[in-house]
This record gives sequence, structure tokens and C-alpha cells, in this order.
Amino acid sequence: MPPDLTAPDPVTASRDASRPGAEAVATHGVGHVVGVSALGRGTPLAHRAGHVTGSLAMDDLFAATSHYRALANPTFMDNTLRAAGALHDTATLTSTTAPDHRLPLVATRDIADAAAHLLLDRSWSGFAETPLLGPEDLSGNDMAAVLSDVLADLLGRPVRYTQTDPELAGRAMLDHGASPGMARAMADMATAKNEGLDEGVTRTPATTTPTTYRDWCTENLRPVIAALGPARDARQETA
Repeated sequence: MPPDLTAPDPVTASRDASRPGAEAVATHGVGHVVGVSALGRGTPLAHRAGHVTGSLAMDDLFAATSHYRALANPTFMDNTLRAAGALHDTATLTSTTAPDHRLPLVATRDIADAAAHLLLDRSWSGFAETPLLGPEDLSGNDMAAVLSDVLADLLGRPVRYTQTDPELAGRAMLDHGASPGMARAMADMATAKNEGLDEGVTRTPATTTPTTYRDWCTENLRPVIAALGPARDARQETA
């Protein structure tokens, strides 16, 4: 669920939003619950990872009331959709990660598949995490190279990756009405990811999911960019 941007901090926001659900699980004797969460538990960064710290607090609430599996995720491939306008207009992809820093990236459809599997096979018990790391680690430059290939005919020029300061992410949230604590949390999460928050789990066949970034971009992002009409450089090439 979307966080309450007016909450004082992400832990309070997550607990307040999750408590009614956890209480309902306990009241009605729901035996198994699967939650969409984040990587980072057990790392030195977990307590200062902004919104990820809030997600881990949510997990603790549900784990106290039911058999619980936390789907521990890195950044979603689907977040690239937020950059559709910038990609179309300026052929740029911007994030807070260093250009050559490779990190896991997962498609939300693979998260849904993992959740369905766990809910259909309820032989598990207790609390545990199920890390979902995508098929490979990618850097911002790697992502830009994939986008350049997938969107070449639509953009008419290569995509370039630019790194932005994590503090700018927090300021943007303030501009959208977030409390200072929630805005601070966005910057803290970005900083923690740069410092290794998503790198505490070893990649294995069990933690690897199938959807590649190239396939995701081709099937999900490309139609969105195409619907925006010819990009400036693409128009120039066809003039």
C-alpha cells in the first residue's frame, strides 16, 4: 500500500498501516501470510535504511501473528516506468546509484509468481525471508545500454545514465507534501542501497527470478514510450 507521506517516519507509517491487517489475521486465524518486503534484514544498514526499515517493521508485525514469508526484494524493474517521460524527451535515465555499481533488479510479475507459489503450497511454517534477485545484477550504465537497444528506433539516440544526489530524492518528496521524516527516509534508503543494503544475500538458483530487464523493457516500457509519439531525435531522422 502507498505510505502515508504525512507520517513522522517510515516505521510509524508501516506499523500504523499494517496493524489493522495483522490484528485481522490474528482474530480470524489466518494461517499463512505472504508479504512484499525488501532486502536488508540482518545487515548493518537495516536500521538506517529509510523506507526499507519501515518494511522490515511491517514484517515483524505479521510474523508475530501467523506463519509468514517476506518476499525480500531489491529495486523493481517496473520503477523504470516513472522515467518514461524523461526517456522519451531527453533519452536520460536518472537514479541515485553510481553508474557502474551493479545491483539486483526484479520484475513485479516474478514477485507475484513467488507469492502465488507460497500461498498454494502451505507446507511451510514460521517466519523466513524469500529473496528475489532477478536474473542478474545491473548497473545504471548496464540499464542504459539495454534501453538504448530496446528503444533505438523510438528515440533515435542512445540513452545515457546520470547519477543524482540522494538528498535530491528527499527534497522531491518534501515538494510532494511529505513530512520531513518521510522525506529523510527516501534519502536514507538511497544512501543505504549505495552502501550495500541489497547485497547481503548470495545469488543462488533459488533466489534468481526469470524475467530479464531486456524482456521487461520490451514488453512493458516500449509500448509506453511508443504511445508518447515520436521523440525529437526520431522525428529529425525521418524528416
